[in-house]
Amino acid sequence: MGHKVLVIGGGGREHALAWRLAGSPSVAEIATAPGNPGTAGLGPTLPVDVGDPVAIADLAERQRFDLVVIGPEAPLVAGAVDELSRRSIPAFGPTASGAHIEGSKAFAKEVMVAAGAPTGGYLATADRDAAFAALERFAAPYVVKADGLAAGKGVRICDDLEEARDAVDDALVRQAFGDAGATVVIEEFLHGPERSVFGVCDGTDVALLAPAQDYKRALDGDGGLNTGGMGAYTPVPGFGLADVGHLEDLIFRPVLRELADRGTPYRGLLYAGLVETAAGPKLLEFNARFGDPETQVILPLLASDLGDLLWASATGSVDNVEVSWHDRAVVTVVLASGGYPGSYPTGVPITGVADADAVDGVSVFHAGTAMDDQGRLVTAGGRVLGVTAAGADVEAARSTAYDAADRISFDGLHRRSDIAAGL
Repeated sequence: MGHKVLVIGGGGREHALAWRLAGSPSVAEIATAPGNPGTAGLGPTLPVDVGDPVAIADLAERQRFDLVVIGPEAPLVAGAVDELSRRSIPAFGPTASGAHIEGSKAFAKEVMVAAGAPTGGYLATADRDAAFAALERFAAPYVVKADGLAAGKGVRICDDLEEARDAVDDALVRQAFGDAGATVVIEEFLHGPERSVFGVCDGTDVALLAPAQDYKRALDGDGGLNTGGMGAYTPVPGFGLADVGHLEDLIFRPVLRELADRGTPYRGLLYAGLVETAAGPKLLEFNARFGDPETQVILPLLASDLGDLLWASATGSVDNVEVSWHDRAVVTVVLASGGYPGSYPTGVPITGVADADAVDGVSVFHAGTAMDDQGRLVTAGGRVLGVTAAGADVEAARSTAYDAADRISFDGLHRRSDIAAGL
């Protein structure tokens, strides 16, 4: 008999996880909490405060879930996995101390260096004079980061020293990021294309997932402000599974060993952001959860059982799981609210989702949607939907994704027109 699985979260990433788990032979039943109108078609959506570890564990215990999959970062940092572990409920995701690798850039750099994983030079300090002195050690462009989580706004790339000093003062003197900016990290700028590699970890072993490329900027041609992600595709030319296998021994295993030696074995998804420099790959940062929208393109490519893989991560048996992939391409185009990533309206009626979903090879993942009191599907966030299409190659998948996206409309809809173009 299969597992009863609870997915925590209500975004596009969680819809994709629930969708793929619903098709896993090892999974008998799927529920999401709080979920969204998209996940409601897969199984029960249950109310929960995702920032409350006790509420999450109470729900899992009361409804006898075999496995809890944590999607967003907030419940991880709050200690949801710690609370579930105390009650002997298997959970996919790191403990609060493990999630610190995303929550503190200084801690992440410290772990990278201690593990012997390749990364750029850096200095972490809470002292303004020490930060200014560190800037003198590096060449332009200068990288100044708030140590903690600052809603994606805590990183400044500065062309000259004056701007870099202002970035330091922004964090340490003007306290623009509150406690998140009480320490700054001054880093060497790494030249080369940015890449993301995802590993499902069980504390000791790791299974690498197919790499994906996302698009962070709001506008075509990588213009506009940074967002949570406006689209993604896989496979990435010149950066497929065959090209990343060596990163297991170069990055993932040394970091897992270092964390275990510190008494915080890392289980869950470890997302390594790196730069392909002329001297080889160098680590930039870690995230402690699946990327969004990268998850939406990676999971349709997975041929093996996702439920088995996440269970293995939670129970320490990743080396026993065979991971296999379909030989095809997947593209996701995000449909966003007008004004995003700035302020935007909500409650705007959406039409055409069923028509788009009916296109062969297409899945529409809900990110920021809700049902209003008239039973209509409406917008409820900045990123509203992720139109995802599979195809024989990236161009075919891209064409299908945009064809399906054309069928969806709501006032103010904004999307990029160049996702996976011209590869």
